[in-house]
Amino acid sequence: MKILQVIPYFAFTRGGDVNVCYNLSKELTGLGHKVSILTTTFDYNPEDTDTISNLNMIPIEYKFNLALFIYSPKMKDWLDKHVAEYDIIHLHELRSYQNNIVIKYAEKYNIPYVLQPHASTPKHIDKRLIKEAYDLAYGNRIMKNAACTIAVSKEEAYYDKQMNAKWVEVVYNGMNLEEFKEMPEKGSFQEKYNINSPYFLYLGRIDKLKGINHVIESFAQLPDKYDGYKLVIIGKITDYKKELDDIIRNYDISDRVIFTGFIDQKDKPMAYHDASVFISPVKYMGGVSITVFESILSDTPVVVTKESGELIEEIDGGIIVEYGNIKEICDAIITLTEDEKLANKKVETAKSYIDDNLSWSRVCDKILEIYKKAITEAKE
Repeated sequence: MKILQVIPYFAFTRGGDVNVCYNLSKELTGLGHKVSILTTTFDYNPEDTDTISNLNMIPIEYKFNLALFIYSPKMKDWLDKHVAEYDIIHLHELRSYQNNIVIKYAEKYNIPYVLQPHASTPKHIDKRLIKEAYDLAYGNRIMKNAACTIAVSKEEAYYDKQMNAKWVEVVYNGMNLEEFKEMPEKGSFQEKYNINSPYFLYLGRIDKLKGINHVIESFAQLPDKYDGYKLVIIGKITDYKKELDDIIRNYDISDRVIFTGFIDQKDKPMAYHDASVFISPVKYMGGVSITVFESILSDTPVVVTKESGELIEEIDGGIIVEYGNIKEICDAIITLTEDEKLANKKVETAKSYIDDNLSWSRVCDKILEIYKKAITEAKE
């Protein structure tokens, strides 16, 4: 099968959608399928995909970027010459210039496409007016004409159906389980990053919707006996850090909060494994962040919000808190720190589920079945 993956950017610093595209492509090529990733030069690093054999990377020059609407008109030239070679197109993200162009070629050559919005469908979370304008012009058509829409959760599937998606399949994101089979020695991350105390951890984008301000406020309001703990925040530094720095200064905890910036993938298991509790208090994730699963696989208990903890709540794999509820976050951190038996039980329950259901091979099998059905229906 010849598969064209389309994503507006390809840089691991951008987070989950890129990791999904990368790992899915890696698994597909390993099964003998011919995969191309059509993207742009925005933040592109060719070394990111050097380890995948038989993967064709196609970074197209872009002219400008406006709120991740990455204008790359030369993409049409490539599509004119090559798109007819493919059996199926897989669009990552919903709202992009690339999707606007690619669907026209898909229709012209009768190539089915599947759409994976990566939890971006809801309009009420952020940039509502921009999203509504885009959807009026392009998004509704992209969603409606997709052979299948792949949702990362049941919650996201609800929003996809509101946009008249004709076939929605829930496929939770996969995991690189082999990275977590053997844990690094306890204390490895602390030694490497010179952290001389126990710590609580947030890892992800430094973004307003991620609830990092609530992590900081909860940490600051823990009882005095936690004064020896630190809060470690891992992620690419953005302008939002200035607001977080103000909160930290107001609570007078500057000496107890550490921003590491973006770290290499190989350092992440160390970071999770050394942490006492991992906290992911986001406003909306459409399912569960991969970082939550990674923390669990590293034997560290998790605190997640109701808005993002659909699967964790379903399998009782962590403590669920209300978004923005500082007391609940505090209480959850304390419970998981002090009740080791409960923390271990939740971790083991979640690990068992992940091992049985979320390997990339299992996820890839589900997506391949979607591809095959889409191709068959397009020929009928």
